[in-house]
Amino acid sequence: MSRPTKHSIMVQTENIYRVIIIGCGFGGIGMAVSLRRQGISNFILLEKEQSIGGVWRDNTYPGAACDVPSHLYSFSFAPNPRWSSVFSPQAEILDYLQGCVDRLDLQRHIRYGTEVHQAEFDELRGLWKVHTRDGNTLLSKVLITATGQLNRPSIPPLSGLEKFRGTWFHSARWNHRAVLKNKRVAVIGTGASAVQFVPEVAKQVTQLDLFQRSPPYLIPRPERRYTRFEQLLFENIPWLMKLYRASVYFKLESRALAFSRLSALMQPLVNAPFRRMLKQQITDTDLQARLTPEYPVGCKWILMSNEYLATIARPNLNLITDDIECIDETGILSSDGKHHRKQWDGLLLTTPASTCQNSE
Repeated sequence: MSRPTKHSIMVQTENIYRVIIIGCGFGGIGMAVSLRRQGISNFILLEKEQSIGGVWRDNTYPGAACDVPSHLYSFSFAPNPRWSSVFSPQAEILDYLQGCVDRLDLQRHIRYGTEVHQAEFDELRGLWKVHTRDGNTLLSKVLITATGQLNRPSIPPLSGLEKFRGTWFHSARWNHRAVLKNKRVAVIGTGASAVQFVPEVAKQVTQLDLFQRSPPYLIPRPERRYTRFEQLLFENIPWLMKLYRASVYFKLESRALAFSRLSALMQPLVNAPFRRMLKQQITDTDLQARLTPEYPVGCKWILMSNEYLATIARPNLNLITDDIECIDETGILSSDGKHHRKQWDGLLLTTPASTCQNSE
């Protein structure tokens, strides 16, 4: 009998996973449950932070919530009859995910504090080699990335940002230690996050200067809290909750026709409700013009809010549409040479997430 070679001994002692999943947000958790349903238990989830949740762990700004109805923005295999409202707030969604992990016995598959630095496929052995930041290498037959796109903030390359004397941070990394009450703050960006947190911040601060590059299309948010009776119905009549979820799904999916084949539907579905809400909440015609997009409906994310436009009309909010050139110690210089010289206490960035950034 021949003696085992060094290579054969290495293969026998190495721990080779059937599947490695990168990320413990909705995608990673859903994939793990799918594997378990197929009888696959030899898998591991790698999470770079010390807790699960992904974007719902990282985005904790005031007013953070989902713009997809709760009963649809959840796993079909883990329905939740106790959603508090049509659109769930961030903390409730995070609690839901944590409950799924605990109830479905996924904790033992998760390795926290493990950030993937690089992955390469060994064609000779037919295995993925996954290299982590701490210097370890893991092997698997299948590699699944569930890293998401909305949890890494994109800091805009604003010249002079480091010179700003006050506190500054990105909305995706909200600084809860920063005191904003009765302060003067500036907000750069009017995207999905700003539409949610600007109404909340404006209630606290003395002055809010909002820098807008291009205004978003907004439609009313059909928000309301579920009654206890409705929650009991969902809890005791599962098929009713499934029917309700399906109705929400088909209602939203039917709108895809407006984006693809029947573009004329954009007028009654988005444009008309937006302009009606704009006129109801903003009486100043100049301000209405600055808040009206010049691009066709659908070119950017259509946002939902019942408060944002009304907040713009507050006396302590100033909408600035000049392009930003740079930042200095005392304010912001716009591209037309105008210096917005304000002694701001805080500068809040709400630029889009970095969706295509390579690993460093």
